[in-house]
Amino acid sequence: MCGRFNVNDDSFVQLLLEGLEVDNPQEQRHSPFITPCQPVSVILEEQGQRRLQDATWWLLLEPNDKGFKPSRYTSFNTRYDKVNQAGSAGYQSYRSQRCIIPASGFGETQFVNKKAVSYHNMTATDEALAFAGLYRLWRHPRTGELAYSCSIITNAPHPKFANIHTKASPAMLAPHQYNMWLEPTVNDPNQLNDVLQPRIVTRLSAQAINKPSLREAVGEAFVIDRDK
Repeated sequence: MCGRFNVNDDSFVQLLLEGLEVDNPQEQRHSPFITPCQPVSVILEEQGQRRLQDATWWLLLEPNDKGFKPSRYTSFNTRYDKVNQAGSAGYQSYRSQRCIIPASGFGETQFVNKKAVSYHNMTATDEALAFAGLYRLWRHPRTGELAYSCSIITNAPHPKFANIHTKASPAMLAPHQYNMWLEPTVNDPNQLNDVLQPRIVTRLSAQAINKPSLREAVGEAFVIDRDK
């Protein structure tokens, strides 16, 4: 996943929030183009209640005079092979601070010899996407201000993305995984192993575009079917 996704104001996203019994669905953020360090809506469960929470899409924050800023260490995504590595940025969050990040689609860039050679927008056609996310809660050492941050787990590359992106794929939750993922008392990582397998949980429409900033279509879109 290459650092961009979108959330539409549509029935798919509304149904996801309703199904998860989120307390404040009206606070869902919508945007056609979300990039790292921007505020996003995450679904989390605290004290038995599920709610939408604004969070900075960059897991590691640092305090400054105005509040918080993104750390110099890149952390908008958390690799699947790091969540069980003690001392890594997502290690503790993976055990007790997991969230769902609603989305309608995401962007991928294909690189060859570190040079971008193609861009695609991936759109879920039948339902909203539920990215497997991690979050952290920060308290400013001087002001006491609280701030939330988040990242999206990325898995190994998926074979169906071979011509789209060969470095990683976003961790997408299937509906039967939602409750387990949000439940803070599920802290045995062995119970979460299935989430760390590359899987396409819903049908996607893949559209080549000229560049992420313009998002103009190039050629015909094609369908990538969900995994069996």
